[in-house]
Amino acid sequence: MADEIDLAARLASRICHDLISPVGAIGNGVELLEMAGLKNSPELALVADSVTHAQGRIRFFRVAFGRAEEGQQVSAGEIADTLKGYLGGGRVQVDWPEPGPVSRAELRAVFLAINCLEVELAYGGIISVRPGWEVVAEAPRMRGEAEAWAVAAGGADRLRPALVQFSLLPRAVAALGRRLEVERGAERVALRF
Repeated sequence: MADEIDLAARLASRICHDLISPVGAIGNGVELLEMAGLKNSPELALVADSVTHAQGRIRFFRVAFGRAEEGQQVSAGEIADTLKGYLGGGRVQVDWPEPGPVSRAELRAVFLAINCLEVELAYGGIISVRPGWEVVAEAPRMRGEAEAWAVAAGGADRLRPALVQFSLLPRAVAALGRRLEVERGAERVALRF
């Protein structure tokens, strides 16, 4: 089973690696068009925003779903930039006052936790991250993915692919030698590990 998880992580890393280059090339093309005088074009602005968001999501997914080599560290700046690109100023905000440096393995678990909590915040909300690790989502209205949280707690895994992060989170936490604790309420979900 560990070999299968490692293979899946290497596959995710490879896919993200292969996608980031062409997306970066599109970003470079947008910059060239802006230098050619198309700065105020709404169409170009849409493409530029989409490229920035795609790059952020790919960087986030590379950490969350990719391979975490022992000894790798991620700086506070890189974490902040990745989260900013991933969330893109949308309905979900992350409050993480001092994000780094963090080991890549721990960051993988934190990013998977954020990805799980983001599902609960389909209507918007805030995710707070505190060292130790406590990752908390708060909102007046939660989606209520009971089946997904049952899988995160060790239940049978029959989730649709869009919720694979709920299967991976407990494994990433276990790889750190820790146990995942899930506390769910009507307006709050807290994850500790």
